[in-house]
Amino acid sequence: MMKTRETTDIPSRLKKETGVDVYQCYQCGKCTAGCVLAADMDYPPSYILRLLQTGQESDYRQVLSSNTIWICLNCENCIGRCPKEVDIPELMDFLRQESRKEGRVSPKVHQVIAFHRSFLDSVRHTGRLYEAGLVADYKLRTKHHLWQDVNLVPGMLRRGKLGFLPEMVKDRKNITGIFNHTIDKNIK
Repeated sequence: MMKTRETTDIPSRLKKETGVDVYQCYQCGKCTAGCVLAADMDYPPSYILRLLQTGQESDYRQVLSSNTIWICLNCENCIGRCPKEVDIPELMDFLRQESRKEGRVSPKVHQVIAFHRSFLDSVRHTGRLYEAGLVADYKLRTKHHLWQDVNLVPGMLRRGKLGFLPEMVKDRKNITGIFNHTIDKNIK
């Protein structure tokens, strides 16, 4: 059977963009067996790789629309277990970016993306993580259990476990530069 252009571009593009050769995976399933969140994913990591190996545009769209790419913690258990050391977290990072660019983000992952955005905004504005701001921003973005943890705040403040005001890094200009160079402003 002759390969069409459609079936060869996706794996080649992935290798060019990420350095990961999806054809190195021979479907042993060790990545999935070691993934702590595989049961929560719509497709396990090994199946994501298989879909990418086919090179079919429809399979690629299926991957970009999956919740798996957003649930992945990038913990690297998969690389540690993989006999070929296929860098699945690197692929997941790239696939998340592509999913957003192509408007294929699964509606099921709204809360994951809201948390991601809240985390990055906290670091962008203060230079480090400001937990109270992160939680407040996340809850406002998702409208999810808005008042669920509010009763914990006074005790955490009293014990010094939570800062009332954020700590700021001295050179916020460098932080701004990092964000300007690494985050595509068109993807929000």
